[in-house]
Order: sequence, then C-alpha cells, then structure tokens
Amino acid sequence: MRTPKIYLKTTMFNFPFANDSPQYKADTLRLFDEVKAGRFEPFTSEYVLRELEDTRDTEKLEKMKSFMTDHRVKVLPASAETKRLADVYVAEGVIPERFSTDALHIAVVMVHSLDYIVSLNFQHIVKHKTIIETEIINTPAEVIDYDKDA
Repeated sequence: MRTPKIYLKTTMFNFPFANDSPQYKADTLRLFDEVKAGRFEPFTSEYVLRELEDTRDTEKLEKMKSFMTDHRVKVLPASAETKRLADVYVAEGVIPERFSTDALHIAVVMVHSLDYIVSLNFQHIVKHKTIIETEIINTPAEVIDYDKDA
C-alpha cells in the first residue's frame, strides 16, 4: 500500500505547542506520531515557512522549526505554476482574495499531487464550501482515520 502524502498547513506547526486547545493539540501530536511511524509522508511549503516567520515569539519559532526537522517534513518550493492555480481559486471565488495565501496552500497540494491538506484553519481552509470546491482538505483526526472505512 502506498504511503499517503500529506500537506501540513501552518496551523499544524502551532498546535503541538498550543496549551489552550487540548483536543486539537492531542490530535495534532497523534498525527505527528503517525508521521514518525511512517504512516504518512509529510510535506509543507515555502509559503508555510514565510507564515511561520511572522511568529513574534522567537523561542516558539525555533521549536516549530525543530519539530519540522524532527519529523522530516519536506518543504516544497514556491512556483509560478502554484501561483497561477491559486489565482484561479481566487478568481473563481473558492478563496477570498484577501486570503490568497490559503489558495497558494491548496494549489501546492494540487501541483504536487499530494493526497491531503491537513489544517486547523476553520476560517478559510477547513470549511464546507472550500472542501466541496477542492475535495482535498482534512483535519488531523480525519487523516489519521482515513483508512478505517476502507
């Protein structure tokens, strides 16, 4: 069986250190345990790294970067193809223009033929309309349980 390729959005690197959301933290840590066990092949992108650089807490930023390294998360580059596809998502109203970075994340997944986007961004990524229109976004708990119904 092929190992599913998952795209870890910015929130996935915040929640291992978030003590104010115990269930999301637990789900996220469980997902990363599954990554370490080889059940999933983890990816992120230059776009995520750019967002993480906005973290004002330098100690937390270093922890997030170390966490990525410890879990062997591969970083996919920004590209013109990704930008073009993201522009289509915005033009078609899948993602509002003011949140065009979210369109870039979805486009990275499509361009690189990844299996899942894993996010806890409930405002723009993990919402019914976006999921229906892209058919690829999941929460950590959904990804961990992906093959239980198969």
